[in-house]
Amino acid sequence: MLAEKALDLVRELQRSLDGTLPPYNEDKIRQVLEEMQTLFDQNKDKAHFAAEGQTHLLSAIQLRHAAIRRNKRCLLAYLYNRLEQIKKMRWEFSSVLPSDVKYNLCEQEVQWFNQYNRLLANYMRSLGENGGLDLTQDMKPPKALYVLVRCLVDHGEFETQDGTTILLKKNSQHYLMRAECEHLIRQGILEHIVQ
Repeated sequence: MLAEKALDLVRELQRSLDGTLPPYNEDKIRQVLEEMQTLFDQNKDKAHFAAEGQTHLLSAIQLRHAAIRRNKRCLLAYLYNRLEQIKKMRWEFSSVLPSDVKYNLCEQEVQWFNQYNRLLANYMRSLGENGGLDLTQDMKPPKALYVLVRCLVDHGEFETQDGTTILLKKNSQHYLMRAECEHLIRQGILEHIVQ
């Protein structure tokens, strides 16, 4: 069926909107592009017959052209939504993507993430005084400046803003500034203990 593979790409992405990003489906994208090229070549071969007055070919040409446009829209929707999910992950996971997420990205998406990361960092550095303002720090307004956290994995030493070094060992609990540990909480290294 015409444009079915492109629709499968969109369905695949729609099924995974639970927060996980499926692997980049390069094979199916290549198949869709090949189908588009085949349809375009068929239209190009028949176009001069239609111009000579054989109007019965016009409906076939229009059908193939509509299939090309549908494939194009589906491919663009697939790529756009993947980039939107990657952008959302930058705000969730900070500047370093988890390895399982990075494994599902193609090389161009990793480059796009790195470029977006640089642009966001430059923008945040330009805001405010004293070297900038971290916009990713508080995704939700904090209720308190200090929070009690438990370390979920052995992470090693962590230096706070005032120069104090804290050893983050598994199951250790610490009372830290929310701004300092927000990224570690989002990465799954620390867990916020609600009192």
